[in-house]
Amino acid sequence: MSWQPEMDELRRRQEMTKRMGGADKVKRQHDGGRLTVRERIERLLDKDSFRELGSVAGKAEYDGKNDLVDLTPANVVMGRGKIDGRHVAVTGDDFTVRGGSADATIKEKSNFVERYANQYRVPVVRLIEGSGGGGSVKTIETTGRANVPGVAGWEWAVRNMGAVPTVGLGLGSVAGLGAARLAATHYSVMVKEVSAMFVAGPPVVNRLSPKQYDKQELGGWEIQLRAGAIDEAVDSEDEAFAAARRFLSYLPSSVHDAPPRGPVTDDPARREESLFDVIPRDVRKVYRIRPIVEKVVDQGSFFEMGRLYGRSVVTGFARVDGWPVAVMASDPMFYGGGWTSDTCQKVTRFLDMAETFHLPVVYFCDCPGFLIGLEAEKSGVIRQGVRAMSSMFQTTVPWCTFIIRNAFGVAGAAHQNGSRMNWRYAWPSGRWGSLPLEGGIEAAYRADIEAADDPKEKMAEIEDRLNKLRSPFRSAESFWIEEIIDPRDTRKILCEFVDLAAPVRGSGPAHMWMRP
Repeated sequence: MSWQPEMDELRRRQEMTKRMGGADKVKRQHDGGRLTVRERIERLLDKDSFRELGSVAGKAEYDGKNDLVDLTPANVVMGRGKIDGRHVAVTGDDFTVRGGSADATIKEKSNFVERYANQYRVPVVRLIEGSGGGGSVKTIETTGRANVPGVAGWEWAVRNMGAVPTVGLGLGSVAGLGAARLAATHYSVMVKEVSAMFVAGPPVVNRLSPKQYDKQELGGWEIQLRAGAIDEAVDSEDEAFAAARRFLSYLPSSVHDAPPRGPVTDDPARREESLFDVIPRDVRKVYRIRPIVEKVVDQGSFFEMGRLYGRSVVTGFARVDGWPVAVMASDPMFYGGGWTSDTCQKVTRFLDMAETFHLPVVYFCDCPGFLIGLEAEKSGVIRQGVRAMSSMFQTTVPWCTFIIRNAFGVAGAAHQNGSRMNWRYAWPSGRWGSLPLEGGIEAAYRADIEAADDPKEKMAEIEDRLNKLRSPFRSAESFWIEEIIDPRDTRKILCEFVDLAAPVRGSGPAHMWMRP
């Protein structure tokens, strides 16, 4: 006897679920400038690689003879697929079914895909739109009770932060648990002017606030990017998918592997003449750090994250002679490169990610210290700074630091894990010490200056004497700085470092379990 009737019934049910929330809801999604969840998955993954799981899960309607009349799908589409030939787990919210709320969710589907990613050691990508939480206010009436808040399966989201690369794409309005799922990632992206993210949306907030907000005013991309709640904002969904693919390209499929080497597309001996005089002699003048980074790493490989948050340090991935590395670089355009409270938080999270996925760290240091002043103290900068330093000293991955100008104070000392062997080089423009001379001479030599016949001349004399003593060559004589290099040789030295680092990057779970 043939099983064709059952196969016909399966296809019938699958066709019902592929209607999603119905033609009118799909049209509304498109009219709002957003793709449907199935279109998103198709554009994210390699062609024809998606294998859906739970394809007929949902809320069924039967007649008096127990024959199926209709089937409304659960508002989560999930399964496995490939990105650039590598296996990934993918889950997406279907906003056309009950606006992505928990009323239409079968939570076991979301939990299944997280467990799959964890136990089969593959990255997970979440396409998020909606709340995905405990349901709407109407849920009380439909269930006849109020639920005690709980997040079934959250343990898998937490475990995955220390196990596999996790990407969240916020592709519409994201609130409540949906916002939590977006934040609980290694890399998160919003779409400008389309996405919004908040703990509670305008209908809830506006009832409690004299000021009335729309979605963008309350949780638009600029707010969340500057707050550090997300890592990137792009102009379209296709750009979000491309960003996710590129992010994953720098990482291993799980912590049990080392990051794979990419194509070798750049000459390791390439010498950048422009680096010779890129740092101004006048310490009051600033310069642009990103072009320096881009000239040293493989051309076109720098992938920045968190551009508008903690802006005195630039963070991102890059390749050096094909090898993926984690890059930190001081940006003197903001507070002269001084570490603010949010910069410290940014550094902590970035170093935790580098340690989790065994990425060597490359740091271009120009740090005059922690930000000072009343507002800095109010921000708890020292506590956050200590956290950042502790994260640095807990790393076991290889380090290579280039001190290209300043390294002062406690924050200036945070340029490597001092308990391990690291590679450290200084450019001739390097300057370091407990405090910068500028502003400190008057305090330290006040008596001498005031007693002099010509205080200005005395000040100049002391300044000249101390400037000669703080020459980087004096430090090199005592091996306080291991080597001073020609800036034009930076790329060649860095390529030598990654070659040395490749076999000692290690693998396996990090001893410090990363949290969002």
